[in-house]
Amino acid sequence: MITPLFSVPVPPGEKTAEYEPIADRIIRIIEDLANLQAFYKVRSSPSRYRRLQTFLESEISALKESPFDELDQEGQVDYLLLRNYLRYQLGGLFHDAEQESKVLPFLGGYFPVRLARMIEARQNVEDADGKQAASWLVEVMGHIAVVKKRIVEGTDKADPVVALRATKTLAELKEHLQEWYGFYKDYDPLFTYWVSDPQSKLDKALQDLIDTIKKIAIGIEPGDTDTIIGEPIGRSKIADALQFEMIPYTPEELIEIGKKEYAWCETEMEAAAAELGFQDWRSALEHVKQLYVEPGKQPQLVRDLTKEAATYVKNHDLATIPQVCEETIQTFMMSPQAQKMNPFFLGGDSIIVSYPTSTMSHEQKLMSLRGNNIHFSRATVFHEMIPGHHLQMHYMSRHRPYRQAFFTPFSIEGWAFYWEVLLYDSSSWPKTPENRIGMLFWRMHRCARIVFSLKYHLGEMSAIECVELLVDWVGHERATAEGEVRRSVMGDYGPLYQAGYMLGGLQLWALRKEVVGEEEGKISEKEFHDKFLKANQMPVELFRALIKKQLLDRDLETRWNFYDELS
Repeated sequence: MITPLFSVPVPPGEKTAEYEPIADRIIRIIEDLANLQAFYKVRSSPSRYRRLQTFLESEISALKESPFDELDQEGQVDYLLLRNYLRYQLGGLFHDAEQESKVLPFLGGYFPVRLARMIEARQNVEDADGKQAASWLVEVMGHIAVVKKRIVEGTDKADPVVALRATKTLAELKEHLQEWYGFYKDYDPLFTYWVSDPQSKLDKALQDLIDTIKKIAIGIEPGDTDTIIGEPIGRSKIADALQFEMIPYTPEELIEIGKKEYAWCETEMEAAAAELGFQDWRSALEHVKQLYVEPGKQPQLVRDLTKEAATYVKNHDLATIPQVCEETIQTFMMSPQAQKMNPFFLGGDSIIVSYPTSTMSHEQKLMSLRGNNIHFSRATVFHEMIPGHHLQMHYMSRHRPYRQAFFTPFSIEGWAFYWEVLLYDSSSWPKTPENRIGMLFWRMHRCARIVFSLKYHLGEMSAIECVELLVDWVGHERATAEGEVRRSVMGDYGPLYQAGYMLGGLQLWALRKEVVGEEEGKISEKEFHDKFLKANQMPVELFRALIKKQLLDRDLETRWNFYDELS
């Protein structure tokens, strides 16, 4: 049970209407929460936590009073989606408050709260007193100088995770203060007279403190964009995420699934390597990496592979592809800087192609060419475009679009990985040994993602060890391995995002075995795929309940041991 952060009354009008339609309720809550988060924007402020806690608890209470049994099955699924969402949001709020409570003492406690109050006063358009504001800014600079001195002298020390969060808190305050000053500057001449000098100095002092913390408490030089640092969230938060995603396995059990799937991939790799005349799969992988197109030719390759994948799905009647979906795929090139985070091309609404540019070093160019070779790219196309992300995103914006709020990697990444499994298994999808090695490279990569992401968040692996795992297990180029880990631990991803690719795909593969076939009571592949696309975002276990027309109750918890059915 979660201990309340604050004891606060429910604001008037916060309770929802007793019989508010569930879809309308979801849309209202998502919009209300977005408005509140945008307005109460200072993460170090107690006001933010109080207001969001009040909102979430009141909506959870109101949802419990709604007539679950009177809803049809789609409505009951919406109820359960909203219930899980509100619970998870509240848990995340408590986690953020707990983490922030460790940051404030490291920063001396006083000045972040003082700055937060000034920013919030501007949000409420309170009358500005320039002279008083200037005095507060000068006072804050004195506190910053003390905090910096204590850090430099070693009096104040912090865990690198706390120190990293402190730099993010300071960067956020710095950005908000620039907006705060810009709101009054010149529109209030007296305010500008008093505040312009201390505000400029405070902006530099905040940046100087950020740089000091990075250099001394974290151990990286200011401006370093290569070092990988993240924030492991720990076992309890992983457990919360597993409950939210309706996954009934422990982190250790999921790691074992990743290892078991990896062993299968190795056996398949060895068979493909033998067909090419190699004695081991790593040598065959090196051969495949050399099969890349010349610089300037990658967009054409990706274009042709995209057409091949879409044509295959249509010819085999595997899913309904709307004409507009196929017609409006746009292609862009990824910048060298973005390729540090995303070394392979991305897809979804559009294709964003990674490939070397003239600004890269010779070594970087070669690694990018090898990492984006023909057969890796072929395996990526149907994951990213049609029938993967691009097709699913087309449906998401058109069928029950309010469910996009319940975004889950087990659905969106699981769907894309599921097609990797289906096409590898299909005798009608053309596969040379090189093609199979390209597909298996990515499948091994998904196995490694389960292992390294969970072990990282459990505190059992460092970021550098994660990079080494990708190089050793999968055969990644070191630069692409670093990019993958950097994206995993420094991007805006949840703790289960990387594990969600393979695990979500295996869930769909297990469900396909249950419901697809020619026997009475089963459905065609196309119907299965179309139903999933039109269901939008949800844990796969809830989609299973939908497609199997299972009875639901408002207290439903995860119970589908999907991997046991595949073993």
